[in-house]
Amino acid sequence: MTARGDSSGPAPDATAQALTRATASAVEAVGGYAGGVYLRSRTEELLLATLLGLPGPLFKAWWRMQVNRPYPVAEAYRSGQAVHLPDAEAAMRRFPQLMAGLPFPFGSLFEPVTAGSERFGVLMVLRPATPGVPVGTADRERMREAAAALARELAALTAAGAPVLWEGDPVYVPPPEPAGGVRAAVDRLAQAVLSVDRQGRIRFANAAAATLLGIGEARLLGQVLWEAAPWLGNRAHEDHFRAVFLSGVAAHFPVRRGRHRPREWLSVDLYPGSDGLTVLIGSAEQPEYAPESVAQPGTGLGSVADRASALYRPVALAIALTEAVTARQVSAVVTEELLPAFGGRQLAIYMLDERHLYLAWETGFPRGFLDKFDGVSLDTELPGVQTLTSGRPLFFESMEKLAAAYPGISLDAHVGARAFLPLIASGRPVGSCILGFDAPRGFSPEERTVLTALAGLIAQALERAKRYDNEAARARGLQSALLPHRLPVREHVDTVARYLPGTVGMDVGGDWYDVIETDDGLLALIIGDVQGHGVAAAATMGQLRSAVRAFALSGSTPQEVMSGTNRLLIDLDPGQFASCCYVLFDPVSGDARAVRAGHPQPLLRHADGRTEVLDLAGGVVLGIDPEATYPVTELRLPPGSVFALYTDGLVEKPGTDIDVGVERLRAALASARPAPLTETADRLIAEAGGSTDRPDDIALLLASRTGGDP
Repeated sequence: MTARGDSSGPAPDATAQALTRATASAVEAVGGYAGGVYLRSRTEELLLATLLGLPGPLFKAWWRMQVNRPYPVAEAYRSGQAVHLPDAEAAMRRFPQLMAGLPFPFGSLFEPVTAGSERFGVLMVLRPATPGVPVGTADRERMREAAAALARELAALTAAGAPVLWEGDPVYVPPPEPAGGVRAAVDRLAQAVLSVDRQGRIRFANAAAATLLGIGEARLLGQVLWEAAPWLGNRAHEDHFRAVFLSGVAAHFPVRRGRHRPREWLSVDLYPGSDGLTVLIGSAEQPEYAPESVAQPGTGLGSVADRASALYRPVALAIALTEAVTARQVSAVVTEELLPAFGGRQLAIYMLDERHLYLAWETGFPRGFLDKFDGVSLDTELPGVQTLTSGRPLFFESMEKLAAAYPGISLDAHVGARAFLPLIASGRPVGSCILGFDAPRGFSPEERTVLTALAGLIAQALERAKRYDNEAARARGLQSALLPHRLPVREHVDTVARYLPGTVGMDVGGDWYDVIETDDGLLALIIGDVQGHGVAAAATMGQLRSAVRAFALSGSTPQEVMSGTNRLLIDLDPGQFASCCYVLFDPVSGDARAVRAGHPQPLLRHADGRTEVLDLAGGVVLGIDPEATYPVTELRLPPGSVFALYTDGLVEKPGTDIDVGVERLRAALASARPAPLTETADRLIAEAGGSTDRPDDIALLLASRTGGDP
């Protein structure tokens, strides 16, 4: 069963009922004024399933949440850990993108809803801010209990064959009915007085309010405030309403009423409470500032165009672009933030190389449609080219206008609109960006200005990413040259190694491995990890690999190899340190001596499949203490066993204890069926660390004893 939202009220199914109870219970338990539950969907998104205490249209931009975005809801879901933000300072420090869109003082609590390994979503409660006072233990426990109770109900539904997923709009949990006030007293006032619940619906109106709005009281009650008074739904005033609903601080502002009476100014006062708002509207003088600075009345907060998203997502885009490192990350950020902000469906980014434009990223276009435009020269008469060569954005309100301006151009659709933006950074051409829309639409002066400004930010981010990619390519080339191109082939033992560079926000790292044949017929197995990333880390890695090889070939004992390499790194003083594990192994007898310098413990899989994490004695990482000692551990590798050395990139993930990753790797090695060692290595990489987004490099070295003494 898939739960579906219904904005008219709670859905009758068991999932919606469980969500409604949990939301109301959690809000009451921790003294909140609003709350909700985000549930997972069929896509990589969390959807707001229930909402209590807030008018949904005001916060529509936050109904959908990408699980990989830096927001508290997403972090709680990804990490499985609660997120508690007592005030705006704590929220700004940890989640600046959230506060860019909601810059108001409020507290918030986010509790993951999980049952065992099953992740359903996140329970959220909003409440008044407590500056400098962290969320108390009792409230943390109440949130955990509420989330656990909800998880049990959802798990029971899943066990009964009804998987819990969400699609559609949130279900609104009815708020308590607010008190009406004293009728006789407020009806004598010349000001309009309205009581509005936390869903934005009018629950009380005095006589002056009915007269001002031109709607009888009976028809007025139950209407959404912005439907009854659309001039209050102007985007210039939305922040005031968000502020009072979230922070509990009163707001006062002037408003110009109606299109046909532009000189009629009113004063609006908003007084929030736990159960809603008191709205006072009276006459006002024209403000001293230029009246034309006030935006024209909009179409209301309930319009199809998500104006809250259009207002704040560009801000989030600007912040997210500063965090993007690679061209792929920049393009992904533009897709996630820019397209939804303006209702776009297609995006293409072209990068300039010499005098040709090459397609770097696309989404939403028919498969293969853009291939014919890849690699076009700068003298081609295409809008994506001419926007860059002229430096001017091009906006086409319909596909007919685009076809008329460029006769004969191939079109991917007959209905829609297009915007072509030049990507220019500090006067240097970088490329061009194409935004596609499914329906004809106009582009207001404000939208054109914002899109043009954002194109400049995108260009700067792409230029920075290009420099990063070039440096990363040089570093990878250096590291590839320094790593062994092949491993020795010896009787009685097979060795296989794997190396994968990190892909998320980092340059190539300093991971390395090696297998060395010594003069006395032994085999040295080495793996190490230099702290840091980039060319400097790769260079230090090369020096250490050469040093270990020189010590090993000179006949040094394992302890002497490690101590000598430690002193060498200190003498080089590169400002870096490194971990390392060195094992001197006799393929005939299976006897081995191992030393370890701050490196993860190796694994040993026996012939019967039993796999253990070895407990090797160790010393501090290399490059710290010139007097450090490295004790030797003696062990034996029996025939049919597999010995695994690895770097922490294979087992360490953000927000997860490294022991969990080691156990995951041990289980993967234990479950590996007898197979060629290359297949075992590929399986370990895929099962233990094969994510497409890796925060660190991965190195893996396997040695399998295939014969020799029993």
